[in-house]
Amino acid sequence: MKTIGLIGGMSWESTASYYQLINQNIKQQLGGLHSAKLVLVSVDFAEIEALQHLGDWQKTADILSDAAQSLESAGADFFLICTNTMHKVASQVSESVNIPLLHIADATGTQLVTDKMTKIGLLGTKFTMQQGFYKDRLANKFSIDVLVPTKQEQESIHRIIYQELCLGIVNQQSREQYLEIIQNLTLRGAQGIILGCTEIGLLIDKSHTESQLYDTTVIHAQAAVVESLK
Repeated sequence: MKTIGLIGGMSWESTASYYQLINQNIKQQLGGLHSAKLVLVSVDFAEIEALQHLGDWQKTADILSDAAQSLESAGADFFLICTNTMHKVASQVSESVNIPLLHIADATGTQLVTDKMTKIGLLGTKFTMQQGFYKDRLANKFSIDVLVPTKQEQESIHRIIYQELCLGIVNQQSREQYLEIIQNLTLRGAQGIILGCTEIGLLIDKSHTESQLYDTTVIHAQAAVVESLK
């Protein structure tokens, strides 16, 4: 079994989901008392969040690069950045180490192609929905047309992520807002919806909607297990 490296803490709420999902999946695959070999470096999300909203992405890249180097030193064979938004600096972080990065958009794109999805809705932070680092990778590498919510809907999604979900707050009214936005994307032709922020799965799951959901936390964790068992 390869050792999985996790850069977590963005937020710790979703990092806890990664840890649980990876170990549950290893147990399912191997049985008995098996659990995952992994190392975790967890950053202070308050520092990262402040830099995100200041637009100082280079400083965030420096912080995550230090974390990646710590994972490599601790014996990780490959690593994950346990958040969608911070894949904006994935190339800089990956270049700082000699172990490979398992990219969250690649794991998601592979699943979409398997399911023959060609047009998909994307929920996430404003950074993920508005900037090209995630959407363009899905479009260029996997030939997937990505739809995003309206500007007003994006504001609501972003606010709920940072002011509620990252603090572990799950609000029924917020869930209803997300479900309405999902319905609007579906009416625009989305065949499914990417939950493109690792906290959204705390609020929305398949029991809440008939739309096909792609929870990036689940997909990324499953891909880590597959890689660890190769």
